[in-house]
Amino acid sequence: MIASRNTRRALLALLLSFFAAASFAQRQPAKTYEPEVGQAGKDVVWVPTSNALVNKMLDMAKVTPTDHVIDLGSGDGRTVIAAAKRGARAHGIEYNPDMVELSKRAAAKEGVSEKATFAKADLFESDFSQATVITMFLLPDINIKLRPKILSLKPGTRIVSNSFTMGEWTADQTETVSEGCTSYCTAYLWIVPAKVEGTWKLPQGELTLKQTFQTLTGTLNTGGGSARISNAKMNGDRIVFTVGGAQYTGQVKGTTIEGTVKSSDGTRNWSAIRAGGAA
Repeated sequence: MIASRNTRRALLALLLSFFAAASFAQRQPAKTYEPEVGQAGKDVVWVPTSNALVNKMLDMAKVTPTDHVIDLGSGDGRTVIAAAKRGARAHGIEYNPDMVELSKRAAAKEGVSEKATFAKADLFESDFSQATVITMFLLPDINIKLRPKILSLKPGTRIVSNSFTMGEWTADQTETVSEGCTSYCTAYLWIVPAKVEGTWKLPQGELTLKQTFQTLTGTLNTGGGSARISNAKMNGDRIVFTVGGAQYTGQVKGTTIEGTVKSSDGTRNWSAIRAGGAA
């Protein structure tokens, strides 16, 4: 009888202790998620971009309030938040849900939640076709896997990468910062070029172009013969090349090009229509 009473008392004390501990745990605030440099992610490990390089990347892309910036692999959200502070509409795509929530809290703290948004999503399954600026800090093989999708974006879209290139697609601009950055301090900028390879009909002849990313080669055939073009390049939807001392500049608008020619005889307009009419 005595043993039974002692047993019941011990069980009661144990239950009371359990409930007290549970109640105490419920009253404690949840521990805030803290990311660790080098932690594994789906495609890359997480290493934060220095704020100095974030600003350099946004400067290179000439981000303004009219832009829609999308950060691929947005991590702790600092690039998205910095773009939003410049007035741009900015969005981060991040696979780690804890990072997404961390970024949302940071955006709220900085007062930019209306312009800085984040989504838990896979880079390779996401639609970023509405972006005017893409920022990223991914590995070279990931960049190259994304490259076809990036090259299909609207001509003139600016792409900025922290430290890693796009393979044989040469950057249009490269910048390195020294102050405020100790590692991963180089940024690369590309401008998505319009697709112009093929034959274009001019009133006075025919322009044939071969394109490798933003670089062009080709010939201009007129009644006076055939001449190779030089110094030929695309900058978004802008084309420039030289033939026989005359500099051609123009804007590609779908199946047409319109622009001016500067030569020793002065400046005149020129235009071309894509043969066949298909881009």
